[in-house]
This record gives sequence, C-alpha cells and structure tokens, in this order.
Amino acid sequence: MLSFEPHPQLEVAVFRSQFPSPLSQIATPAEVVDYLQAQIQPPMTSDDHVRKAVRDLLRYSGYKPTGRGKPASEYLAKARAEERLGCVNAVVDTCNAVSLHSGLPISVIDLHKSAAPWKIAPADAQAQYVFNPAGQVIALSGLLCLFDADGPCANGVKDSQRTKTDGTTSQTLTVIWGTQNLPGRTTEAAQWYLQLLGHCGATSEQW
Repeated sequence: MLSFEPHPQLEVAVFRSQFPSPLSQIATPAEVVDYLQAQIQPPMTSDDHVRKAVRDLLRYSGYKPTGRGKPASEYLAKARAEERLGCVNAVVDTCNAVSLHSGLPISVIDLHKSAAPWKIAPADAQAQYVFNPAGQVIALSGLLCLFDADGPCANGVKDSQRTKTDGTTSQTLTVIWGTQNLPGRTTEAAQWYLQLLGHCGATSEQW
C-alpha cells in the first residue's frame, strides 16, 4: 500500500484511522483543546535540538526549511505563542496538539480524496501544489512528500488542499515526519496521537 524511497534520516509513523461518523459530527475532545491552549502539561515537549533535527531532515534533499517554508511544527509553535491557534476539526486539532508539543511535523489527509498507490519520497525539481482555499502554491523541490496516484499531497511543511480533511471526512491517513536523529521520538509521538484519536472514537491501524 505504501512504499518508501530510501532515506538515511527519515523515520516515519504512518497509520490509517476510521471514525464512527463524519468529522462534522465529532467534537474535539476537551483534553486536546487543553493541550492546544497549553492549559495542561503535555507528555512531550520540544526544544532547539528537536527543531534542528527536523530542519536537517527536510533540507537533506535540497529543500530550504526556513521562512514561510519552515516545518509545520514550528508554525504551530509561533501561532500558539501569538494566541492564534484555533480549532479546525477533531482530527486536525489532535494532529496540531501532538505536533506542537512533540516538535515533529504531522500530515493528515482524507483517504477518500486520495488514491493508491502511495509512496514517500523527495519531490522533483518542478513539483508544486495548492495548499489553501485561496489558491496559494508551495514549491516542493527536494521536500519529502507523501504521494498518491495523482502526485504529491502532503509533507512536513504544508499539506495539499486537494486531500485535506473537512466535515465529511470519515477516514484519514496520518504521517508523522520523524527523524532517526531523535531516537524513540517518532514512536512516542505516534502512541500519544493514537491515544488521543481513540478519544474521538477512531480505530486505527499502522501501515
């Protein structure tokens, strides 16, 4: 179902989750909201060592993870510091809470908007996609991405608008973009994420 291009640093956790109803009918658990708002102590915290390791992972194939192209986990930390990190839906909020505190970028896509086969590999030099409803485009050259049958659809910076979750989503695919330079961190983040998804009624299986 999912193939990987060899990479000396990449250590990912990938799993599929099924929800009992569309996300529009599932409230974000209060615990997740508390983590987003830093009202309770999370089981993981990030630091400069984590941020450097994640940036090193993303820049390995030539991508520059700085400015507007910084890892999604860094964007979340900035948004939280500026008190503008709001809720989207149960699965995105859970993703954001774990990414924020673990320091690892996390992608989540709607599986019904995607098609097999899937692979993880660096994007080609001319690759790009639209990442928001306004039609803004991110250049993907050298950036590790999740690909489906129609091309790149997610990465550790900005996920594609084409496969983003919405109120109708009932099945998701998650990628935690971890690195071998942070031993055990990917597994710890995945276990926490799966625990929180369970509070949303999701059943998950690792790929």
